Amino acid sequence: MKNAIILHGRPSKKEYYSDKYPSASNSHWLPWLQKRLLINNIHAVTPEIPLAFEPLWEVWCKEIERFEIGSQTILVGHSTGAGFWVRWLSEHKDINVGNVILVAPWIDVEKDSAPEFFNFKIDENLASRTKQLTIFHSKDDVVEIQSSVKELRKKLKDLKYREFDNYGHFTTHYMKTHKFPKLLEECLK
Repeated sequence: MKNAIILHGRPSKKEYYSDKYPSASNSHWLPWLQKRLLINNIHAVTPEIPLAFEPLWEVWCKEIERFEIGSQTILVGHSTGAGFWVRWLSEHKDINVGNVILVAPWIDVEKDSAPEFFNFKIDENLASRTKQLTIFHSKDDVVEIQSSVKELRKKLKDLKYREFDNYGHFTTHYMKTHKFPKLLEECLK
């Protein structure tokens, strides 16, 4: 059975604890995408990472590894969640998965915000163990994302790259909607 794991990014501590914002797993386009995948008979989950504002590798792994991950699993990650998938797949070379879509991936190239979380070597052949590895990137995203995307494009072989204008960091603030049909289309390919 096809399944999908949609992984949120790293909220600020203020956002994480504020009543004004939904939980990270229920923000932006994540719940919309989850529902659309369910409608397409793909069991989709959006796990909530505890204390996601302070990324601890072991905590993220524990939350993710509760789910079945195999050749029919679609993996979607936003920002830190996308960077997580790059590291996790780089370190789990025995696992093959379905489509992997990295939305505004962040891997802390500068090593100034989460150096332990992203202390790993990118497996340049990672895409060979996926149905398709795709990066979604907006030209107007922040500098840290620009450098991460540049690094990933340099190191990853057989990567599909989709560039967007005026999507910013692919959040509701920039996109002005919680719907993301282009991402759904990529998941269903």
